[in-house]
Amino acid sequence: MNKKKDIRALTKEALRDFFVENGDKAFRGNQVYEWLWSKASHTFEDMTNVSKATRAMLEENFVINHIKVDSMQRSKDGTIKNGIKLHDGFIVESVLIPTPKRTTACVSSQVGCSLDCKFCATSRLKRMRNLNPDEIYDQVVAIDNQSRLYHNHKLSNIVFMGMGEPLMNYNNVIKSIEKITSPEGLGMSPKRITVSTSGVPKIIKKMADDEVKFNLAVSLHSAIDEVRTSIMPFNTNFPLDDLRASLEYWYEKTERIITYEYIVWKGINDRKEDIQALVKFCGYVPCKVNLIEYNPIDDGEFQQASSSAINSYISNLEMHDITVNVRRSRGKDIDAACGQLANKS
Repeated sequence: MNKKKDIRALTKEALRDFFVENGDKAFRGNQVYEWLWSKASHTFEDMTNVSKATRAMLEENFVINHIKVDSMQRSKDGTIKNGIKLHDGFIVESVLIPTPKRTTACVSSQVGCSLDCKFCATSRLKRMRNLNPDEIYDQVVAIDNQSRLYHNHKLSNIVFMGMGEPLMNYNNVIKSIEKITSPEGLGMSPKRITVSTSGVPKIIKKMADDEVKFNLAVSLHSAIDEVRTSIMPFNTNFPLDDLRASLEYWYEKTERIITYEYIVWKGINDRKEDIQALVKFCGYVPCKVNLIEYNPIDDGEFQQASSSAINSYISNLEMHDITVNVRRSRGKDIDAACGQLANKS
């Protein structure tokens, strides 16, 4: 018996060809494609403008490997964390982050993570597999539905800051964004999408060459190689000089500023030289800095820096006309904040 093919792996053209080969009209492929993407249907039975015989034929040949929201936790601040069950039983997590003016979906791109950042709970899971484009897309659809249900408006922004390193699943992430931004998909503006990476220089350059339209954020956390390697060991393979060159290339090609995500920890990167190194690194490419509140992951190795250290970062960056925001974490009470996604359930 042949294993059924995931129908969402087919292009619209391939779907049209399938119907012609099976004695039907090509436009039937357009109808089914619309059900699969813009209507985000999870069953062939939903496709009411297609005959029962056609639905039976689809059922016989294909499967829709949709996600399922397996668990949902709501924080006292309105944040929602979802345990997303994939068709093969793996679970990833995604988060809805509400503010008075917008709602943001934080989506995952891998089961586990390809990298080894010591301060992040997800990295301890290691990478089990990449998510497919439709699995990423489904997370956005699910969070959009929650945004409409609980906050009375559609999803406004997407960040690839959930589980996984997006650039280590580049092709599938790009395909998912194409679907999310397509008029035949969710029709969202790429300007409302941010891909956050720990820094894979070769792929950052490829993104620039591919003329992507979304925003780029880099989890930096130190602008001193030795310090960065101590907390993000993969930095040995992707040192700051290489990262810097790729970011300069990105800006030269796209003319879009970069956001640096930066956590300050006690005794790790809270010294004067750490601040000076960041200020210098920010001088290479137009950028802004998000100073992120640290969210502990139980072992005590990393501790939030003092408010005086944070204030020193802020004053030094502002003195050099570098935009800096302090990002307070959301959903900490349900382990939904940055670095806490680890499928504890």
